[in-house]
Amino acid sequence: MVKVAPSLLAADLRVIGAEIERMAAAGADQLHFDVMDGSFVPNITFGSGICKAAARGPLPVDAHLMVEHPETQVENFAQAGAKIITIHAEAGGHLHRTLALIREHGCLAGLALNPGTSPDCLRYLLPSLDLVLVMTVNPGFGGQKMIPECLDKIAEIRAMLDRAGSKAMLEVDGGANTVTAAEMMRRGADVIVAGSALFGADDAKAFISSLRASWRQLHPEENA
Repeated sequence: MVKVAPSLLAADLRVIGAEIERMAAAGADQLHFDVMDGSFVPNITFGSGICKAAARGPLPVDAHLMVEHPETQVENFAQAGAKIITIHAEAGGHLHRTLALIREHGCLAGLALNPGTSPDCLRYLLPSLDLVLVMTVNPGFGGQKMIPECLDKIAEIRAMLDRAGSKAMLEVDGGANTVTAAEMMRRGADVIVAGSALFGADDAKAFISSLRASWRQLHPEENA
């Protein structure tokens, strides 16, 4: 079954705790926690202190580090309670070493790819990955529309994971609504990050239920 990860960036930040509880009650699976440093992306968001507070809530936290030198932040976010730590291929450095560091701190290790980044960079890293995150918008701001050309990349990475026998989750982030999320799942996504469309929905539970209904249509064997 598809997992749904509300993006905290789209929440009403005046009442973060209540928003996290609301998403959990609506049936969300994990909390997508965007960390931006104003350098790797043109925005600044949350630090490890807010992550620690969020991690005390009912949803496991996936800390998405959109930062330069992510290796310097792994310990901070692991200690803050993140269960998944995702870094960017484009941030450079020694990716294999940083992914190993994430696992050494007891977290699942994820690697994110920007829209213009080729999946080829995954080839020698698959054994080190618990999650691959495909960005279907250019990272830095919420509320953007999905870049349609990224759908082919989702399918390409799904095939790559399947050929390798990888159990890594395939997560997609950017412009997800009930229509675009169905297309993402059709290409092989099994985790959908939902921001503005989910937090702005009249009924968050119905929104998540709609995504799961789309998943069941695509995977009738799971209903048998």
